[in-house]
Amino acid sequence: MSDPVRLLITRPAEDAEPLAKALNERGIETVLEPLMSVTDVEGPELNLDGVQTLLITSANGIRAFARRQQDRGLTVYAVGDSSARAAKELGFESVESASGDVQALAALVRAELDPKAGALLHVAGTHVAGDLAGMLEGSGFDVRREVLYQAVAVEAFGLETLEALRAGTINGVLLFSRRTAGLFSSLVTGAGLSGACGKLTVYCLSPAVAEKAQGLEWREVVVAPEPNQDALLKVIETG
Repeated sequence: MSDPVRLLITRPAEDAEPLAKALNERGIETVLEPLMSVTDVEGPELNLDGVQTLLITSANGIRAFARRQQDRGLTVYAVGDSSARAAKELGFESVESASGDVQALAALVRAELDPKAGALLHVAGTHVAGDLAGMLEGSGFDVRREVLYQAVAVEAFGLETLEALRAGTINGVLLFSRRTAGLFSSLVTGAGLSGACGKLTVYCLSPAVAEKAQGLEWREVVVAPEPNQDALLKVIETG
């Protein structure tokens, strides 16, 4: 009997745990190594006057908004299915998913919303991937960005991850953002373990993430056919 597949999950804890559960249900073992910890940026309730829609580019954004605000009446336009699910779980009833990346979200907004109906509130972190506001302002939308959380990078791998990399007991790594890909590269190189990547498959959410990971020599680079978690899970399961 062959050994079970064991994958390293690098997402923040709130996202890593349900992802690990989904992989475990597929018979895949996991090691959790959140490369960033997410904390709220403190502040007063937001002024939502004139806002027609919330835009979220991560589940962390809608979680931070929900902790700051009681209002669940606004429509939410989410970049992907995972962030859309997070919004629904928090009590938002009107949720649309672009099932893709920032470009897909911008395209969905342009197709379905009227710039004259009010401003768009982009709930974001201190680091932003892609210029969502720039993509929409050219079409006449008023985009307001509110920084509600920050993702702080860890300074080193945990002991379990270091031991797994040294012993060759993991088969692959999951990377969901360019920032995480860069962090992983820096940490594995700093630990003197970049050579271990030659035995690993890296599973990337998008071509942009894969591009950032190319500084390391991987056994194989696998990119999700669509930039969402469900598509990545399917690739892992069928691969």
